[in-house]
Amino acid sequence: MTALDEARELLREFPVADGHNDLPWALREQVRYDLDARDIATPQGTRLHTDLPRLRAGGVGAQYWSVYVRSDLPDAVSATLEQIDCVRQLLARYPDDLAPARTAADMEAARAQGRIASLMGAEGGHSIADSLATLRALYALGVRYLTLTHNHNVAWADSATDEPGVGGLSAFGRAVVREMNREGMLVDLSHVAATTMRDALDTTSAPVIFSHSSARAVCDHPRNIPDDVLERLPANGGVAMVTFVPKFVLQAAVDWTAEADANMRAHGFHHLDTTAEAMRVHRAFEERHPRPVATVATVADHLDHMREVAGIDHLGIGGDYDGTAFTPEGLNDVSGYPNLLAELLDRGWSKADLAKLTWRNAVRVLGAAEDVARGLQATRGPSNATIESLDG
Repeated sequence: MTALDEARELLREFPVADGHNDLPWALREQVRYDLDARDIATPQGTRLHTDLPRLRAGGVGAQYWSVYVRSDLPDAVSATLEQIDCVRQLLARYPDDLAPARTAADMEAARAQGRIASLMGAEGGHSIADSLATLRALYALGVRYLTLTHNHNVAWADSATDEPGVGGLSAFGRAVVREMNREGMLVDLSHVAATTMRDALDTTSAPVIFSHSSARAVCDHPRNIPDDVLERLPANGGVAMVTFVPKFVLQAAVDWTAEADANMRAHGFHHLDTTAEAMRVHRAFEERHPRPVATVATVADHLDHMREVAGIDHLGIGGDYDGTAFTPEGLNDVSGYPNLLAELLDRGWSKADLAKLTWRNAVRVLGAAEDVARGLQATRGPSNATIESLDG
């Protein structure tokens, strides 16, 4: 039996619970949520990284669908609700394949049924508009993690890719973390500044996650996790989910991306724009300056390092499919997860290690957040603190 055969066999028992997929945003951008125009029951080829046949081929058993919206939208809360509605439409349209999931028990039930547990994560604190009540409303609608920032700061938390604002978390930012703990919503530290990571770990009483981040010691990009933060995950119980985005995992790609982003801005496009017109500009740049190519081995290098620093009980996978224009060779779309597991098997990872990486750690961390929430709800009610009252 080849390593790839072994990987596929393992995934039948312990499928991938992926921390981050931007399919809802891709559906918004491409077809304004017209699911007939992007019927993911059929292969979508190069239009999307994600469809049901490829999720099945990739051994995916649970997916956090990102309900991300851009921070510069005039009404981020309404746009986030539209994203949540998109996920609900997908669940209603494909009930044989997608199972709604809000708890660790729901994830296990979906696995037993052979369906893909579908959870939601909101990407960026702008989605709560500085309101703890809005945070609770998102939780009630099924959102199970909040990434504290996206690419820009919010008033109460610093982003990894913005200038320092409050130096990590403000007093209200710490209140957000505590309220997430009380609700049972996972605190997601992807995208945040290292100062914010450390402040959140100092504040939280529940395990945290990084829904799609890799190791800064392997690739020096601010979106990645410093070793001192990885070292704190065992005490916290959290999980760092390695991402596949080339510009976060391959140093040569980091440098190339800086040049490509400058080229996009020079042509009047946002550097994250994946519309057809923007991609034509990208492709023209790439023809003149060949893009460095990440591979499955590149991602495995991050996992080897993260296992050494944080331990196998604190690792997961967050591919960021349909949220990136480029992917590594061998991880071109959601069918590629077996290739990563095969690479890790070849490097000596045990099947028990891989079961934790793909499934067990992700289920455990959500269950732990639920346990903490039950204890907190027994001792205090919901907070009505405001940013004005705490940050002035």
